[in-house]
Amino acid sequence: MKKFSLLVIALLVLGMVLVSCGEPAEEPTPVEEVAPAEEPAEEPAEEPAEEPAEEPAEEPAEEPAEEPAEEPAEEPAEEPAEEPAEEPAEEPGETEGAAPAAQVGWCSNTDIVFFPGGSPGGPFAQVVYNGAVAAAADLGANVEYVWSDWNPEQMVTQFAEAAATQPDGIAIMGHPGDDAFQAVVDDAIAQGIIVTSQNTTLPQLEAKYASGGFGYVGAELYSAGYALGAEAVSRFGLGDGDKAMVWGLLAQAGRGQRTQGVIDALEEAGLTVDYLEIDDATNADASAGIPTFVGYVSANPDVKLVVTDHGALTSTLETYMDTAGLGPDDVFGAGFDLSPATVEAIRGGWTDLVIDQQQWLQGYLPILQICLTNNYLFTGLHIDTGAGFAHADNIDLLADLAEAQIR
Repeated sequence: MKKFSLLVIALLVLGMVLVSCGEPAEEPTPVEEVAPAEEPAEEPAEEPAEEPAEEPAEEPAEEPAEEPAEEPAEEPAEEPAEEPAEEPAEEPGETEGAAPAAQVGWCSNTDIVFFPGGSPGGPFAQVVYNGAVAAAADLGANVEYVWSDWNPEQMVTQFAEAAATQPDGIAIMGHPGDDAFQAVVDDAIAQGIIVTSQNTTLPQLEAKYASGGFGYVGAELYSAGYALGAEAVSRFGLGDGDKAMVWGLLAQAGRGQRTQGVIDALEEAGLTVDYLEIDDATNADASAGIPTFVGYVSANPDVKLVVTDHGALTSTLETYMDTAGLGPDDVFGAGFDLSPATVEAIRGGWTDLVIDQQQWLQGYLPILQICLTNNYLFTGLHIDTGAGFAHADNIDLLADLAEAQIR
């Protein structure tokens, strides 16, 4: 019994030892629960690695790249480009006073009477008229046109009638000359009317009233005539003993200077010059001169050069020669001013040389002159429009412009 009791006690002690040994072995398992070692290792590894990698990569890369690229590129590029381009273009127009000349209608408060010279539809006068019409459209001036059939006495009478209507300005053909125009021009300018001239110079009146806007637009008549005569001699190989016919307007004081220039050049080269005055009927209608031309050529079959000092007569040269029984190579033909008919005559060999005085400008620029003087007090401008020669070698360059009645 005593042994049994000892055995029981031994077993109890052994059980207690086992129990005490089993609990410490299970309690260290908190190493599995004490996953603080795992959580801190996972959280710092995941969060700091993800957040810093995403935020700095997205925000600094997107925001700095977008904001500086958009704002400086859009604002500076648009504002400086718009403001300097608009403001400097507008401000000088308001402050300097020159920009109104670029505006349509800046001369709309100006009334003008304009003399084209001949009759409506005439080969020369129509081109002058076209230039004046273009100027009126461009500048806005109010223009009345007075046709004179190239009659000097009629021009003086019509000028006095025009001045009585009290326009701001009158643009006149100078054919009557200084003496014939002196009294009526003096009276018009005394009334405050601006007067300027075209086609034929009025040197005394221009010198007297240039400061008040009296100018001139046209060829220098004597030098233009002389240049045509000298070029004809050189181009056609003419010389001593050759005969030339000059059909012109010596009887008109100022206008006759061009005819005189032609005669002087030919005579200095040794040619014999037969001069014919253009009568009033032929001056108004070139076809009226056909009998005169035919009669002269029939009586002078040895004539080698014909010079017509008149745009309308020059445009009729082919008709004159054909009616007289001449061919395009029988006589040299020279004259003044381009027209569609003259272009075709040059192409066909009927007309060999023409000096071009660019008569469209003789319409446009006098209107501009009066507008400039009336609105901005500009003085008279003296403009030589007699530029050069037209002939078979260059006529194709000018043909379309002549057809459009600009050249």
